Amino acid sequence: MDRKDLEEKYGIDLWDDQTRQDFRETLLAWYDQEKRDLPWRQTKDPYKIWVSEIMLQQTQVATVIPYYEKFIQTYPDIKSLAESNEDDLLRLWQGLGYYSRARNMRQAAQQIMEDYGGHFPKDPKEIKKLKGIGPYTSGAIASMAFDQAEPAVDGNLMRVLARVFEVDLDVKKSSNRKVFEALTKEIIDPDRPGDFNQAMMDLGATISTPKNYNPELSPIKEFDQSYLNDTWRRYPVASSNKKAKKEVYLALLVKDKDGDYLVEKRPAKGLLANLWLFPIINLEDLKQASQDPESWQVKQGALQEVLDQDQVNQVQAYFKDHYHLPSQFNQQVQGQVSHAFSHLNWSIYLLEGQVDSGQAIPDQCEWLSPDQREAYAFPKVQEKIWETYFNPSLF
Repeated sequence: MDRKDLEEKYGIDLWDDQTRQDFRETLLAWYDQEKRDLPWRQTKDPYKIWVSEIMLQQTQVATVIPYYEKFIQTYPDIKSLAESNEDDLLRLWQGLGYYSRARNMRQAAQQIMEDYGGHFPKDPKEIKKLKGIGPYTSGAIASMAFDQAEPAVDGNLMRVLARVFEVDLDVKKSSNRKVFEALTKEIIDPDRPGDFNQAMMDLGATISTPKNYNPELSPIKEFDQSYLNDTWRRYPVASSNKKAKKEVYLALLVKDKDGDYLVEKRPAKGLLANLWLFPIINLEDLKQASQDPESWQVKQGALQEVLDQDQVNQVQAYFKDHYHLPSQFNQQVQGQVSHAFSHLNWSIYLLEGQVDSGQAIPDQCEWLSPDQREAYAFPKVQEKIWETYFNPSLF
């Protein structure tokens, strides 16, 4: 996509050379004065920049900083990450969520060792070949580590550009990203491309925010067409998000006579892959197996606090069928946990059960003493279940 396309096809009023240079100088002067002091900005090491960018996906900066520092201390280079044990890696990642990011990084590190002799590739096309790296991350690494004039287009940058140039394109539509990438290439500073991208990100994160935006406080307001034309309330154009699907589960807190709890390693693919969790049952599965599906209806957004005996019998039958263990479950629900993913909202009800000791369990399961929790990679939702169960409040 060239300059002519941006102007004629998308109706974007581009700057002349002098305005473009003035914008760069104004933006970078503000960045030099106001930039956030972040540990990954103290290096040009592409490995460390890569780690930070992956962690910052779907996670706030304040949360990332301690994880980043511990990660770099544990895996200081590509080789150490490539040779890491996946369970150890996931334990280190615990609390950041979106665990596929960590697994993809490990695979990408192995790619770098095998295909690039352990050296991070400089060519953006080669960077994009690495597992888990898309156009944004590739552009961020290429510009920040290798000083290449590559766009790093994230939500912050698109929001800024949509306001500055009055871009009437839906920023949530993936096909429109190419327009913002081409627009960034038009204005990016060729001498300081990494700082330019980070300045645009900082501007979007601190001033040109989605809400409570005050354009008169922006350092680039004299270049901002939506501010000058008083149209800033219209931008960015964004379609509404799809509502997350709601799912209801029972978490089965099953313990043996020694007080150890049954935990299960999730499959290698799919949601929460390779992480440990109490056995959980989707209520839809119980409904399908039940002769009275209406008995499992969630009324007014909540499951009843005490299950009837038929419901308990169904849970015990499901547990024996899937885990090959005869069990006894209590009728009293022990609490409720809510957890949101990007596309799902889980509502989880805790049900306590008991089994006799010494019985064989499936290969993917283990008995866990509560004081051994640190040895397992648990997702955030499991931590919520532990906390609710061992430190109960009113249900």
